Amino acid sequence: MPAPPLSPWSVNNDCKLQFPSPRHESCNISGEPDVSGEIMTQNSFQTSLLHGFAQKLRGLFSPGGKGSDMDSGSGGKRGCNDRGLLVFDHTGEVIRAERLLRKAGLDVEVKGPPPELRTGCDMVVVFELVSQARVLDVLEREGLAPSQVVSAHDVLLEPVSLFQIKHLDDRWLMVRAANMKITLDAADGRIVNISGGGCPDVPYVAHRLCGLRLDEAPAPLSLGQTLCCYSLQKAFEELRRQVACGA
Repeated sequence: MPAPPLSPWSVNNDCKLQFPSPRHESCNISGEPDVSGEIMTQNSFQTSLLHGFAQKLRGLFSPGGKGSDMDSGSGGKRGCNDRGLLVFDHTGEVIRAERLLRKAGLDVEVKGPPPELRTGCDMVVVFELVSQARVLDVLEREGLAPSQVVSAHDVLLEPVSLFQIKHLDDRWLMVRAANMKITLDAADGRIVNISGGGCPDVPYVAHRLCGLRLDEAPAPLSLGQTLCCYSLQKAFEELRRQVACGA
């Protein structure tokens, strides 16, 4: 009778299975390969995949996520509905309100009013509606009250930009804010003209700034304190921003 085929398994003196050393796969008591480790690895992979997928969904639909309405197609720009407008009767009140609110750490900006809100003052203070209570509290403590406080949604119009920007002959860049204009020679970065207004310190400020490089020129409000200088300061800051953006 031929000898039985040799089994890959052997039994030692204690009647325990002896696994062959060359093989690296584990086996169960029946001698069949044990695939539990592979099943655990597959389960771990599936769990990790599902977790990653859930995180992506959460990022898409959570507020501020890539797929949310707040940022979609707007580059992070705030919408009309989340901003309020402070309307004043005089430009001097706008200047003071902006200074007080910025000093209090509030995010505000000065813009032109929508047509429905023009009262003779061609500026409004734009603020975040969620900060309205604090905005009004800061102004009340300083004895400054706006003539109107409205939501940009209520008037159905965005506040308009305070600035008008023109490129002249592909060399000069002019920025206008309210009634003040400042012009830059893009070839050498020097201020070549300042005009507008009617305030007594405009000629002096123009004399000090014209001919200077924009990156070396002092701020207009450091040279004068009239409403014209305030408007010129806004135009000056916007001109610097335009140049920094490669305009």
